[in-house]
Amino acid sequence: MPPFGPLLVASNHLSLNDAGTLVVALPRPIVFLAKKELWNTALGRFYCNAVGAVPLDRQRGGGEALRYALEALERDEAILMFPEGGISQTGQLRQARTGLAWLALKTQAPILPVGIAGSEKFPPWRMPVPLASWQVNIGTPFTPPRVDGPITKPLLNSVTDMVMQRIAALIPESYRGEYTDALRPRQPVGSVVDPADTADDTVEGN
Repeated sequence: MPPFGPLLVASNHLSLNDAGTLVVALPRPIVFLAKKELWNTALGRFYCNAVGAVPLDRQRGGGEALRYALEALERDEAILMFPEGGISQTGQLRQARTGLAWLALKTQAPILPVGIAGSEKFPPWRMPVPLASWQVNIGTPFTPPRVDGPITKPLLNSVTDMVMQRIAALIPESYRGEYTDALRPRQPVGSVVDPADTADDTVEGN
């Protein structure tokens, strides 16, 4: 993890335990944006304050989050973002949003991909003594190529897919969801296929 300078930490999102997990796992202070409704309960307020969350009013749209993140990156802070936009109800990766890609292209801040597996096994109130094991895999930071001209939708989608595929590579295949196929080996062009290998795909069962 880069010890200083602006940084975008990109992680999959399985449960409310993820932010606390990364605050402990990463060797550098991070801040992340959370929906302001989490502060409505005493437990939620304690948890969010403990992990350094910043309340976000989702009724005002995503612009507020992007503005805050831009200012934080200008202060050389590390920002935690969940590109999927929320907790995955299935435990598998969903199609990601493009906000993180826009920030990376706009600021050239490095992106640190992180993969979490197993944090959905226990509720947040058991975080101090979870009685369960879970895993955090920290990838290699990278910076998307500098692009002259406007930031287009296809460019945003391309960088977003790049981020999510790197996250997917850090977690077991059962968690990869929408990005499973992108990591599977492809048949080389011009290679010879044994007909026996395709028999199950062409013969109908009873």
